Amino acid sequence: MARVLVFAFDLNEASQIRRIRSLLQLGHEVRSLAFRRGNMNAGFLPSWVNIDLGRVPNENYSKRMLALMLALLPAYRSRDNIRSADVIVARNFDLLVLAWLARGLFGRWRVPIVYECLDIHRLFTRPDMVGALMRWCERRLLARVRLLIVSSPGFVEHYFVPIQGFLGNVSVIENKLWFDGAKIPRPPNAPRRDANGPIVLSWVGSIRCAPSLRILLQTADRMGANLQINIHGNVHRHAVGDIDAAVESRPNVRVFGPYSYPDDLQAIYAGSDLVWAQDLWQSGANSDWLLPNRIYEASWFGCPSIGVENTETGRKIAGERLGLTIPESSADALVALLHRITRPELSALSQGILDQDDRRFELRPEAIAEALSPAFRASPAGC
Repeated sequence: MARVLVFAFDLNEASQIRRIRSLLQLGHEVRSLAFRRGNMNAGFLPSWVNIDLGRVPNENYSKRMLALMLALLPAYRSRDNIRSADVIVARNFDLLVLAWLARGLFGRWRVPIVYECLDIHRLFTRPDMVGALMRWCERRLLARVRLLIVSSPGFVEHYFVPIQGFLGNVSVIENKLWFDGAKIPRPPNAPRRDANGPIVLSWVGSIRCAPSLRILLQTADRMGANLQINIHGNVHRHAVGDIDAAVESRPNVRVFGPYSYPDDLQAIYAGSDLVWAQDLWQSGANSDWLLPNRIYEASWFGCPSIGVENTETGRKIAGERLGLTIPESSADALVALLHRITRPELSALSQGILDQDDRRFELRPEAIAEALSPAFRASPAGC
């Protein structure tokens, strides 16, 4: 097994915690150098050795870059961890910069770096000189990584190959469900609903997409008592504004706040007829290319997803029969779909999803081991 050093953008973030735990489950010795943000899991304490890099603000890239430079000091103090690493994993571009600098400063140029890109930040898709500079910087570092990991093939197809010209090792690790312990069982049958009750449409996960919120609120206004919208997850108020004021006057919209992953998922999806799966935060770029984790969570519990056609999310939903798609991201399109769908059709959709193989929705250790193998084959410790 290998000594893995993870450079993390937010130690408290749920997907970051899952990734490190998956590496530990594979038997690797894992340490991290990680920033913290204030978005979620404020009291989280890791079970592995972590070197704290301080707090970093949301959505302020200049302050984030300053925090990166300041992080070189705690990185220097923990240089023995860097020198002893067999593989370095950097999650997101700013941490790739830090990992590359630290590796060079401490004379570990031969240690392979894995670049895990979770999203294509809008700075990298800008058509101006700022965007060109950011893409140039990323290309220089891409040429020096052993492996690129993405969560959606859309990132490779639409960005890394045609725009960045990347032809190196690529692995796709989709945002599937990860269970540290016992699995939550899938329901054998689609739930029976009150034929006279409202359709329950849930929005689950990281609540940061203002366009999605706007569409859902407009849809709630137009459908009234025929629709109940439930919002579950950590609300990024810097992105969506005062959501509490927005829903206060709408009795058919409720915000439930953060939930425990994966323990609360069963109750959330059991109480939902449909889930809004589409991200619209950066339409035309990142949002069109990503595959959100809510598709896999909802499908595990047999809840159909809604996506927009001509996006990676919509294509996956339609191609694998995981739910329904609308032709455009508008309240008009969503209202038309919800008026058209019947209870028997929803039940049949749900049962069809439950009949699919678990492996479509669950991330297993062997899949992670296979995805990381190009980097571990190159490390001194091997795999």
